[in-house]
Amino acid sequence: MQLRVGMVGYAFMGAAHSQAWRTVNRVYDLPARARMAVICGRDSSRVAAAADRLGWEGHTTDWRDLVNRDDIDVVDICTPGDSHAEIALAALAAGKHVLCEKPLANTVDEAREMTTAAARARGDGIRSMCGYNYRRVPAVALMRQLVADGRIGTIRHIRASYLQDWIVDPQFPLVWRLRREVAGSGALGDIGAHIIDLTQYVSDQRITGVSAVTETFVRQRPLPAESSGLSATADGHGAPAEMPTTGEVTVDDAAVFVARLDGGALATYEASRFATGRKNALRVEINGSLGAVAFDLERLNELEFYDATQPSPEQGFRRILVTEPEHPYLSAWWPPGHIIGYEHSFTHQARDFLTAIATGADPAPSFADALQVQVVLDAVLRSAERGSSWTEVEPALAPVAA
Repeated sequence: MQLRVGMVGYAFMGAAHSQAWRTVNRVYDLPARARMAVICGRDSSRVAAAADRLGWEGHTTDWRDLVNRDDIDVVDICTPGDSHAEIALAALAAGKHVLCEKPLANTVDEAREMTTAAARARGDGIRSMCGYNYRRVPAVALMRQLVADGRIGTIRHIRASYLQDWIVDPQFPLVWRLRREVAGSGALGDIGAHIIDLTQYVSDQRITGVSAVTETFVRQRPLPAESSGLSATADGHGAPAEMPTTGEVTVDDAAVFVARLDGGALATYEASRFATGRKNALRVEINGSLGAVAFDLERLNELEFYDATQPSPEQGFRRILVTEPEHPYLSAWWPPGHIIGYEHSFTHQARDFLTAIATGADPAPSFADALQVQVVLDAVLRSAERGSSWTEVEPALAPVAA
């Protein structure tokens, strides 16, 4: 079975997804083969160069044309959040399988509409999935397995943080990720969404309420080079009007919140793009009545495990090197001890999506799973706007059309 992929977007996530589509069938023996058919971007010369560099057969500047082509089976959405809903809804209506980057949308209403459309399309055999790639890190998958097997007992505490520092410099320009109308939110949606999804996935519990604070540390930033310069219009006195050189940051730089989950766990979350010295530091720890597990993305091939059922003199966190062929996803890679990297999580994501489509299974995280993250993001923002007031998470499930 061949599945012809059309991808919208060719920047950071586009490159990561392209790596996955290029690699997945060369590593895994799957019931479906991905064909990198068309890549889409707004700039014709840049998208042509991206197609050549990343390995796509063709390119286009019109995503509407892409989703309606008869020679496309899968639409992969790697654009900013403000276009996710429009592209996904059109693709599903056209009968295409859809992989959409996280977070699913910029608003709960958009996410609910997408979830409803995905449920309707599922009846026609069309599959959809949201790209929370960290679920596919083998150590994270093993972490979930240990929790599900009862190895740490009843979950008491969850603590998660995702820290970066790429916008610490106040002279860093006002890119799209710093504009709410394009990105939806800042550190919260960009990286906080990952730890919300990851903790709910590993614990199999859902966040029910939050108390949050957010902060924007630098509120004005230089406009990108292409946005600055002199206006072609006059200022009313016959002279050219100078364009603004700075713009307002309209998203959060950092978000911190406490939460309760439906299984009784108490949790803390921190997402910041102002954590000086931290480049891509994601960490999750879960403490239970019988033990604990901890994952650190900067030690991607390792898992910390504490077994409180062992005799006291033998207790202590031990390091599990997650590189054995028996570990999740690793049977097709290298000999034990030969580590894998960040890009492998996207290959594993492509593997799972292709397999689900070919076998008629429901891939995860589904749009409904991603909607659950979206309602948590919304609750965090509402709580912060109300001065950290306790805010219940709205029900996520969208009505399914008959």
